[in-house]
Amino acid sequence: MTQFLTPSRRTLLLGATAAALGACSSGEADASTARYANSPFRRLTDAQWRERLPAASYNVLRREATERPYTSPLNDERRRGTYLCRGCDLPLFRSETKYDSGTGWPSFYDVMPGAVGTKTDFAIGFPRTEYHCARCLGHQGHIFDDGPRPTGKRYCNNGVALRFQPA
Repeated sequence: MTQFLTPSRRTLLLGATAAALGACSSGEADASTARYANSPFRRLTDAQWRERLPAASYNVLRREATERPYTSPLNDERRRGTYLCRGCDLPLFRSETKYDSGTGWPSFYDVMPGAVGTKTDFAIGFPRTEYHCARCLGHQGHIFDDGPRPTGKRYCNNGVALRFQPA
């Protein structure tokens, strides 16, 4: 059973306040997300998402939870293939961009063009860049600037938010 890290009430309130202030100053709709504005996945109800997804995936994709590090079998996935959004099967990452970041979550240094949207996340009290599936808006993880070349980025992903499709 996957366990989740949940923010404390205080952190959540601080993050919500900061997010509200940040939302007033920046319109973060991006072209990737706008491209899928009419996606049928955007019209699913919460009940439909609960039916469609395993509980752990639902908590991450729809509630922005974080799975505990080192719990995803995708950490050890080494085959060639594609990593898809667990919510809608949009291809997000190629296996060639996956690397072992030592963080306990599947990590990638690049994303497929147009596959993710981003927003500023203040959930832990300071700004981070959250990324989500551009088609279904499912939360995937956060982007950090400590990845390998050529991008220097680390897309730190929740394994339960992905599905691996071997080549």
